[in-house]
Amino acid sequence: MKASDLFVKCLEAEGIEYVFGVPGEENADFMMSLEGSDRIRFVLTRHEQGAAFMAEVYGRLTGNPAACLGTLGPGATNLITGVADSNMDRAPLLVLTGQGTTHRLHKESHQVMDVVAMFEPVTKWAETVRTPEAIPEIVRKSVSIATTEKPGAVHIELPEDIAKLECDARPILPRRRRRPVTDDKIVNQAFELLASAHKPVILAGNGCIRRRASHQLKLFCDKTGIGVVSTFMAKGCVDMDADYCLYTAGLGTHDRVNLAIDEADLVISLGFDMVEYHPRLWNPNADKRIIHADFLPAEVDTHYVPEVELVGDLAHLLWMLNERVDAAGGLTFDLDSQRALRRDMGADIGEHGDDDTEGTIRPQKALIDARAVLGRHDILLSDVGAHKMWIARHYHCHEPNTCLIPNGFCSMGFALPGAIAASLVFPDRRVLAVSGDAGFLMNVQEMETAKRLGSEITVLVWEDNEYGLIAWKQENEFGHHTDLSFGNPDWLELASAFGWNGYYCAASRDLEGVLESSFREEGPSLVVIPIDYRENRILTRKLGEITATL
Repeated sequence: MKASDLFVKCLEAEGIEYVFGVPGEENADFMMSLEGSDRIRFVLTRHEQGAAFMAEVYGRLTGNPAACLGTLGPGATNLITGVADSNMDRAPLLVLTGQGTTHRLHKESHQVMDVVAMFEPVTKWAETVRTPEAIPEIVRKSVSIATTEKPGAVHIELPEDIAKLECDARPILPRRRRRPVTDDKIVNQAFELLASAHKPVILAGNGCIRRRASHQLKLFCDKTGIGVVSTFMAKGCVDMDADYCLYTAGLGTHDRVNLAIDEADLVISLGFDMVEYHPRLWNPNADKRIIHADFLPAEVDTHYVPEVELVGDLAHLLWMLNERVDAAGGLTFDLDSQRALRRDMGADIGEHGDDDTEGTIRPQKALIDARAVLGRHDILLSDVGAHKMWIARHYHCHEPNTCLIPNGFCSMGFALPGAIAASLVFPDRRVLAVSGDAGFLMNVQEMETAKRLGSEITVLVWEDNEYGLIAWKQENEFGHHTDLSFGNPDWLELASAFGWNGYYCAASRDLEGVLESSFREEGPSLVVIPIDYRENRILTRKLGEITATL
């Protein structure tokens, strides 16, 4: 068969369901081969960055990779931001790019650049196809690397002349494999350390929502009562209604949830990822006793020196700890202060739920109403900006992967294309994207994609007419901010132009009803609210310095 046909057959063998992207002439053969597939759906996007975000969200929600596609040159460079976001947020993804014919790659040539070298810093592996016979090995290796902990992005480049060649190779069929598990002796050491603690706390990271780990974590907490502080990307690893849920850390060094870490005599770090929340922010004196449990050994850092490292499958490790807790007849800890912390944080989260303001709407009220219209399995996606900080602190979940926040690479423009992918994966769930006016317009062209696909999504835009998070940070450090203001379109006309349902809501009392109406409409809906970011300064004064990075 032709090499491009073989490439598609290999993707089919791996169970790839979607390719998102914008094709070019250098991958025309691949597109013709893909058209003949009855297993893989190609989703044409309006920008390659949007395609990469869609593939990322598919990977985060399913644990399996989708592919994003671009041609050589500008098509490949347009992909890179979304690819970097996927890689640093630990979502499996395949990046497929075309390339010019191999006989012109060694010299100055139209649109030719070293795409593989460009992708190497933002992927786990990047490779070019030099011969058709290598395609089965390259695709099999790529999916294996992309899905192995910690998951991430892998890039494959297919030059146009290689795609046309005939070959008789066949796909390599994937085989299931078990992940390594932690040794019993080291688990015993960790359990002894745990049993001797008085005020332990769990710091749950991104790894806790992958590979079934959250189920075993909930069982562990049910048995021990130990409180769980989650990072932004670990939301939902335990139910927000559970007594041991201590909500989310990462916003500031002196938020309420940090008090649980401050007083803890043992921090149990589960699936923790430093790209989200650097240890110097919660262990400034580098004196915390730490148990590190993750799929990989701990990163070396002055503020993160575990006494015990439990390396292996996280779900199995938690099962091993649960077995030891049962054998010991349970464990007893002093957790009264954690319960008080949860009570006080719960009061903060519920603040302004009865607002009746006109003209602007507080962030707290917007998120209370968002939570009210979304069920326990529905999905909220956050873009990046000041709203992300409010979502991290005030929006909480019942289940894993029901609040998606980009918090490793932290790229703006994530939410709209991400919501489109979420609606493809879970068409029966409500999907709400929350974005600032700046981030929304960075991929506004994907409104057409959502309309064309009939995506049943709502995008809630918080309008403040400036880069609000940068303003917040500059004010906090310098007492004022530089000129960060900009204009916005007529939102209702914009919605109409793309065939979306449009709403502008400026009264707090109406917001929950407007959101509910938007979900009952057919097709995608845009809801815009004027946000009251005076609350940013109030929160800064209340809790101290903002430490999360854009």
